[in-house]
Amino acid sequence: MKLEIRYFAWLRERVGTSAETVETEAATIADLIAELTTRDEGYALAFSDPGAIRAAIDHALVEMDTPLAGAREVAFFPPMTGG
Repeated sequence: MKLEIRYFAWLRERVGTSAETVETEAATIADLIAELTTRDEGYALAFSDPGAIRAAIDHALVEMDTPLAGAREVAFFPPMTGG
């Protein structure tokens, strides 16, 4: 499947882009992360601590075991804080 992936904050800095389109066979967010970490050391560094990353599918926050079926966009970002 083809996905638009968006990266925010320090994830964007580590992977070197704010968005990209990828072809993937990943079934879940966790599978997608595992696939992305194999791309190069920037991706490996960005996703080295999955507990420090939040994800959204088509603008809705999701858990790492959420299926990607039907998704058009996935966003990765650090945890949000209130204030």
